[in-house]
Amino acid sequence: MNRSPRAMIEANGLSKFYGPFVAIRDVSFSIPEGQIVAFLGPNGAGKSTTMKILTGYLSPSEGTARVAGYDIGTNRLEASRHLGYLPENGPLYDDMTPKELLEFFGQARCLPQSVLDERLAVVTDQCALRDVLEKPIGKLSRGYRQRVGLAQALLHDPNVLIMDEPTSGLDPNQIRDFRQNIRTLGANKTILISTHILQEVEAVADRVLLIHDGRLVFDGTPADLSEDGSLEKPFYRLTATDDGEGS
Repeated sequence: MNRSPRAMIEANGLSKFYGPFVAIRDVSFSIPEGQIVAFLGPNGAGKSTTMKILTGYLSPSEGTARVAGYDIGTNRLEASRHLGYLPENGPLYDDMTPKELLEFFGQARCLPQSVLDERLAVVTDQCALRDVLEKPIGKLSRGYRQRVGLAQALLHDPNVLIMDEPTSGLDPNQIRDFRQNIRTLGANKTILISTHILQEVEAVADRVLLIHDGRLVFDGTPADLSEDGSLEKPFYRLTATDDGEGS
């Protein structure tokens, strides 16, 4: 009998309140092993808040989050061993070189030196960093900085990868390369990408989670969401405010 893929990312009734302000309310979904999911929504919809809860950077007001079966709230260290996170503005130090930064993060994760050396070689090739390994990060282009951020997220070879607006600020060629990298990584990792860019969804995603005003309003495939071959009309309809203005 075929087994269903195990859930690698789980949100169960997540809510986050800041006094009377509701950032997200009752967000629930489960992402199985090997799926690339786009977390889609307009600016301010609650994408980053949800991402930060899933990665342990924020505690929810209500609900629970799990990565690779581990509760982020009660077993964050074990969950983090399975998780790679690329925030919108990654943790880069301009005076370090990519090699120094990756060695620093590897040591912080207590990777044995032999494993760190091996993984450093792998992510250098995966992220095409060989030409800039010894160059100060502060001197790198936005595209290369994003590659360094992805390399640190992949360094410990996690089976779950969460990325917040990963192509923000990249030029068209850099976006194309980055999206191809995501598709390649999706062959053996579970990936959740937050974005407000519809072309991103069409290019990389197996599934779409659409959030608006802190609530999940759609969960299905890009084809399910599409109307007349486009995501624009359904996106606008599901995220428009009562006065006709987008959120």
